[in-house]
Amino acid sequence: MNWMGNLQQLGRSLMLPTITIPVAAILLCLGNLPWEQIHLSRIGDVLLFSGSTIFTYLPMIFAVGVALGLTESSGIAGMSALIGHVMFIQATRHYLGQEFHMGVPGGILIGLIAAVLFHRCKHIQLPESIQFFGGPRMVPLLMGLAIFVLSLITIEVGPYMESFMQTLSTAILGLGGFGTFLYGIIHRLLVPSGLHHVFNNFFWFQLGAYEKPTGEMIFGDLPRYFSGDPTSGVYMAGLYPIMMFALPAIALAIIHEAREDLKPKIRATFLTAALASFLTGVTEPIEFAFLFVAPYLFIGHAILSGLSMWIAYYLDIHHGFSYSAGAIDFIINYHLSRNGWMLLPIGLGYGLLYYFLFRWAIRTFRIPTPGREEGSPLEEWAGDIPYRSPLILQALGGKENIKNIEACITRLRLTLVNDRLLDIASLKHLGAAGVIRLGGGNVQVVFGTYSELIREEIKKVLRKDIHQVLFNAPMQGHMIPLEEVPDKIFAGKLVGNGVAFMPDRGELVAPIAGKIIILYPTLHAIGIQTEEGLEVLLHIGIDTAQLQGKWFTAFVKEGDTVEAGQLLVRFNLQKVKKNCTSLATPMIITNVDKVKSWSFAPYKSVKKGQASVMSVVLKTEVAGGGNVFG
Repeated sequence: MNWMGNLQQLGRSLMLPTITIPVAAILLCLGNLPWEQIHLSRIGDVLLFSGSTIFTYLPMIFAVGVALGLTESSGIAGMSALIGHVMFIQATRHYLGQEFHMGVPGGILIGLIAAVLFHRCKHIQLPESIQFFGGPRMVPLLMGLAIFVLSLITIEVGPYMESFMQTLSTAILGLGGFGTFLYGIIHRLLVPSGLHHVFNNFFWFQLGAYEKPTGEMIFGDLPRYFSGDPTSGVYMAGLYPIMMFALPAIALAIIHEAREDLKPKIRATFLTAALASFLTGVTEPIEFAFLFVAPYLFIGHAILSGLSMWIAYYLDIHHGFSYSAGAIDFIINYHLSRNGWMLLPIGLGYGLLYYFLFRWAIRTFRIPTPGREEGSPLEEWAGDIPYRSPLILQALGGKENIKNIEACITRLRLTLVNDRLLDIASLKHLGAAGVIRLGGGNVQVVFGTYSELIREEIKKVLRKDIHQVLFNAPMQGHMIPLEEVPDKIFAGKLVGNGVAFMPDRGELVAPIAGKIIILYPTLHAIGIQTEEGLEVLLHIGIDTAQLQGKWFTAFVKEGDTVEAGQLLVRFNLQKVKKNCTSLATPMIITNVDKVKSWSFAPYKSVKKGQASVMSVVLKTEVAGGGNVFG
């Protein structure tokens, strides 16, 4: 069993019910406005009651949310989780004399049961006479039986479990500041894998108990904070200086250490990332900028994060959040805090420390953070997502390699048939900040806050019955738009459409599998016909026909069948460069009428044979019609 992969899926599913908590926080914040001064106290009361109600039913929300998140939003799984949670609460309340306080973890457990039953039952076929109860419709029936068993177990051992949880909570809270220090380190170290959502669950939704004036028991640092527990917030407060100040300071350090020619793009990218971290606490785009190139810096970052938690505890700071420790949560939830203002000077100090520490480390150890090397993911993503997504899909191993694709706020979460088919270099070329393999085909690819949009575009491709043809780089060098080729025929796309390359080495390889249909006697140009009937022209340099094949050596002949990456022509780079107008080498499709749409990778340095530099989608009649040349 692949535990890492299963935990990854659970962590992703926890994001869905978590979205409801900011709603409660906003309602509570609005409810605490001075409505009585304008004789509208009833509005304030309703707002406060509505916000509190969300926390009251939070376990049920998590039960349904987890079930939906683990079953691709199956309505019958969500309904089964709802039924199961109601059954469990009522049964334990009746036979134990009170509601058994499993809280949010209990809701997650019930959601997991519903999801497991759904995946086990969705394909079951019964005899025709009772098939109505087959497949997914078996889930509510089996859910009732499962909750019956769970209720029996809980009635027998529940009091002992509750006593154990109370003892565990007391022991952890007894660690004081050191406990928050350890929590801060572990939390930060788990962020790259996305498992911090699972880890946080115990601290935020189970740790500690608070009895409201109404007699209702509230569990977990987060619900206790919003219920007015003065001792809560210790496992959240210390995160504010990191999210609001430390991570934005790293972004500024990366900007200031970037090369001058790349600074404009780096500034646009990382100022956006810094603002996202400051306002909403989304930190992964910044953390992944140095995680893989300087893991020792990330460890130091984790220790400093733990220290921030300890400092906040030592200074008796109590502050919480509904979503993450950004400025929006800081302001909305400030009315419930104690000594919350002290987080601002602590944060400023952390910001200065991080800024100078990271600038020193980047410069001293020559860390290749974005903007210090040509291959950094610098592109602006907003307008390019529909065009890049087919290339990203190819770098993930193609349509057939995708078993499941989901996304959280900053990363794609995938289950692949074979994660060895990943082209990590191409993914980074296309803007990925990092790739994490969790085993069992489970992979995370960090694209920042555009991840969900990329997921949607890829799903469109997966849903459509389209035929996509992908091209590798035919040479090592720099990819440029066809319009930049210093030749009016090619630049004007009169011969066809595609891209061009400025070579660094004198080798031309096949960008795609196919048949050599033409090899010019001067060896400067070669034509390939693909299986789908596309005609691809590769033209080495401009005005190179006049060289009459001098300094060119062909390794194929007309009629040969070639594979992608196979050597076609070798040429003397320096001699050819000296005796031609330009080394710009177009790779174009001449029969453009067969192509429905085009996608191009960023125009930057490429390796010979590098995948996913150009993608085309064929028109329907071409995709299904075989060879179009008679």
